[in-house]
Amino acid sequence: MSGRKIVLAILSFAVGIYIVLVIEIKKMSSVEVLPLYGNIPEFSLIDHHGETINLEKLKGNIWIADFFFTSCAGICPRMTEQMARIQEAFKNNPKVKLVSFTVDPQTDSVWVLSMYAKGWGAIDGKWFFVTGEKKKIYDLARYGFKLPVEEGDGGPGDFIHSDRFVLVDADGRIRGYYSGIDPAEVDKLIKDVKLILKKR
Repeated sequence: MSGRKIVLAILSFAVGIYIVLVIEIKKMSSVEVLPLYGNIPEFSLIDHHGETINLEKLKGNIWIADFFFTSCAGICPRMTEQMARIQEAFKNNPKVKLVSFTVDPQTDSVWVLSMYAKGWGAIDGKWFFVTGEKKKIYDLARYGFKLPVEEGDGGPGDFIHSDRFVLVDADGRIRGYYSGIDPAEVDKLIKDVKLILKKR
């Protein structure tokens, strides 16, 4: 092979490498990165089967949380309907969980939550309905999930309500907030869950 052909071959190889690098850099820059809003603190509450549920039990899974109450006739049924949509989207993926915390634990006993879960077709081991001491739940909502709710002490007269769904990754970190009554926002949530799953 002549010297000229060797130089051309080297140049062609270098150009090829350059093109591949440019394409890969563009791919990396176009990958969506979800924000980090903080870590969920340890907690220990009771699910609708009367079993303990805590952060340790959920770690290693991607999970979506919301705060509701079973006697709510306003936004809660719409939120629960959207949670059911999320369950359907990931029903075959055991690494995606849903956790619905009641904000009315005095009314929403284990039995009440179990009936509510059954009525909405909650899959055992995937969708948990959670109750417990009111102050623990309210502190978790305010200071753990950092939901935009009014100040309060978790006492008898305190009441919080939020339409937010909270996306938590496998390391217990908050990755997004979404309106649980807006199907388009829930579509975005489902997309973001898939994004996290893809990166694992």
